Amino acid sequence: MTVESAPTARPAPKGPKARRIERGDIAEALRLGIEDFRAAPSCGLVIGAAVGLIGLLMVASVAWFDASWMVYPLAIGFPLVGPFLAVGLYEVSRRRARGEVATWGVVWPAIWAQRGRELSWMAFVMLFMFWVWMYQIRLLVAIFLGSKSFTTLEKFTTIVTTTPEGWAFLIVGHIVGAALALALFSITVISIPLLLERDIDFVTALITSVQAVFLNPPVMLGWGLIVTALVIIGSLPLFAGLVFVIPILGHATWHLYTKAVEPLPAN
Repeated sequence: MTVESAPTARPAPKGPKARRIERGDIAEALRLGIEDFRAAPSCGLVIGAAVGLIGLLMVASVAWFDASWMVYPLAIGFPLVGPFLAVGLYEVSRRRARGEVATWGVVWPAIWAQRGRELSWMAFVMLFMFWVWMYQIRLLVAIFLGSKSFTTLEKFTTIVTTTPEGWAFLIVGHIVGAALALALFSITVISIPLLLERDIDFVTALITSVQAVFLNPPVMLGWGLIVTALVIIGSLPLFAGLVFVIPILGHATWHLYTKAVEPLPAN
């Protein structure tokens, strides 16, 4: 009688691992991002224009419903969903890094294919965070400005800049907004390009992104401030500058991701 040997246990596949980066990597990522934009400008311009158009439509919608005072928090909050809209830019940079053609004919099918993958969950996460941001604004308005009357952006601006209640609203609102933005930045700065490149679950991607931020706090926070400053500048006037800012930042984010996460092992 023969005895069958027990099957050899296979080591569990290792997940993505964050690694340390330096401040110089930010400058290098921006340089490479500009190169990608110049190499495939049509993709970048279309995506950048789409982001700017979404911003205009959101602002127009609140004006249409006589809630123009919501323009300021809405303009601040809508870029929170920007990383998901930049998936096409990540795909362009990924293909160029592999020496492949990066045109809409190959980029769009790759983007569309993500609808059934883990990346689609990230859209839910970011939209949920955006909803939380808008909800807490309305809550703070009720707490601090409930006794005030305003229907226009001008009256709202006057109240929040000339009354004690308005100053309290601004201070608390910006603190809460900064906390939400930091949380969303931490879980998305690496996770979205990671999900685009690798077949992993979105929870693992979120954890890896947070690990990358905690492993490189000065560099990652510096990158977050650069992104924030450029988006604010690009939003003036009427989000027009985002046509150029979004593509550069999107491509640069991909290159920063490749530096912050260990690459896939060679086959």
